[in-house]
Amino acid sequence: MSQEAIDRDLAVIGGGPVGLYAAYYAGLRSLSTVIIDSLPEPGGQVSAMYPDKPIYDIAGFPSIKGRDLVSGLVEQVTRFAPTYVLDQRAQVLQRTGNATIEITTDKGVLIRVRAVVISGGIGTFTPRPLPAGSEFLGRGLAFFVPALDAHAGQDVVVVGGGDSACDWALSLEPIARSVTLVHRRPAFRAHAHIVEQLHASTVSVIIDSEVSKLLGTDGVEQVEITGKDGSTMTLPAQAVIAALGFTANLGPIRDWGVEIVGNRHIPVDTTMATNIPGVYAAGDITEYRGKVRLISVGFGEAATAVNNAAVLINPEEQLFPGHSSDSLSIAV
Repeated sequence: MSQEAIDRDLAVIGGGPVGLYAAYYAGLRSLSTVIIDSLPEPGGQVSAMYPDKPIYDIAGFPSIKGRDLVSGLVEQVTRFAPTYVLDQRAQVLQRTGNATIEITTDKGVLIRVRAVVISGGIGTFTPRPLPAGSEFLGRGLAFFVPALDAHAGQDVVVVGGGDSACDWALSLEPIARSVTLVHRRPAFRAHAHIVEQLHASTVSVIIDSEVSKLLGTDGVEQVEITGKDGSTMTLPAQAVIAALGFTANLGPIRDWGVEIVGNRHIPVDTTMATNIPGVYAAGDITEYRGKVRLISVGFGEAATAVNNAAVLINPEEQLFPGHSSDSLSIAV
């Protein structure tokens, strides 16, 4: 059986917001693009982890939900008809003698391109488990909130002290019957403004405590909480959201010959180029002096990477593409 092959100008590895924008910008530079992602739908971490969570650092939007941001980016890139290779992992990446880069997925799809933009975020991410009650996973215990409405009228306990925990608690407040946030420390890791909103809300905040047991038959019915002083309390709960962070793994990227620093980041130069010719990176996965890991920063990195890739692919092209407001400078 012959191996399925896809030939394009540019491959974007990672279909999160930065990857989607990179593919869109490649379209502006008249480059054909393939988007590869291990998840079954575009959006990356945003779609998988916080589709209903408000995002505050996107230019032009005082606040936008994750799913709405992804929807807009997908609509934006659709104009240039990228090829999606989803639910597949980029397993092997290697340069051939004719300046072509070949990528093979874990399902055997061969992709041949002239340049690559790695926008894999943090790589493959795995939620940190809740020490108590793992047997209730999928029966009231969850790590994400794919749909807020699923918790309408419920008593919800959110566990954690980071941005996701606080944001989910606030987002669920007007929907759930009650929301309790349990954090094992006295101080929160979340952004100060979010913490202020939390304390001003009706969310019950319990600090210096941990969820020690989940109780129920077919699903979660109660949560036992133990304080650092040894005291316990039991609360009704039909849903427990364990927002304890996650561990990340770059997976096959480690075998591609790309330089990696700090166990999870790819150093790039001012063109967003990696140590492998023709391979660029953008978004949270990149590392350089002064790096700030925001989606808005990643958008700029994606444009820089694609513009430099365009010149690499076709040396007759100009690095600066002209302003998008000039209708003569973009493909239509």
